Amino acid sequence: MYRLNPDLDIGGLAAAFARYGRVRIRSLVSAEQAERLAAWLRAREDWLQVINSGETLIELDRQTRAAMEPAQRTALDQAVRAGARYSFQHRYEALRVPDDDAARAARCDPLAAFARFLSSAPVIAILRNICGAADIAFADAQATAYAPGDFLTAHDDNVAGKGRRAAYVFGLNPAWRPEWGGLLLFHGDGAGPVEAFVPEMNCLNLFAVPQVHSVTEVSAAAPYRRYAVTGWLRQETAAPRR
Repeated sequence: MYRLNPDLDIGGLAAAFARYGRVRIRSLVSAEQAERLAAWLRAREDWLQVINSGETLIELDRQTRAAMEPAQRTALDQAVRAGARYSFQHRYEALRVPDDDAARAARCDPLAAFARFLSSAPVIAILRNICGAADIAFADAQATAYAPGDFLTAHDDNVAGKGRRAAYVFGLNPAWRPEWGGLLLFHGDGAGPVEAFVPEMNCLNLFAVPQVHSVTEVSAAAPYRRYAVTGWLRQETAAPRR
């Protein structure tokens, strides 16, 4: 279903990644393929809202949220914002893809197909080249959707045992304005942010792990959710993929 853009400047992308620890790969696939995936994600109704409370993960489907009383929604929103003041906190929606090859092969949807595409031998070889990491074995994946008020606070993706070599965000957002938020923000060493990536369409943002970053809150002015496929390029580990 997906075909890598044959005109990518792999050498130039690798040089930029080596210098800055991150790079933007625009027009990764054809415009039609990216638009088809974006339309499929927008049409899905089985998104799970993912919220953390410290180390505990809370998942709420849209039907559950719709049935909540206004006071419950307000209390949940206040708790999320309180958590963001001084610690790691996030709120967004997700659709997950299994890591297991057989489970991925059993699915025929555009999201699973994109995960298989990123983990295919030809694409992995190119991603190894760009990242300068010959031990990258596969890409895990999930779709994310940030509605107005959603965000992800600063973290560096470095989790023991996961074998994460690089992180990626494949943007699926046409005509996104910076003031709508949802920016992929890279933080300096105690001196504030150093660079922000505005959501785009058909653009793979690739960055080394560990690297402190966040996603800024999506504004109430945003006309639709900030959609992306996100994940990590990982080494094979002794632990089962999950």
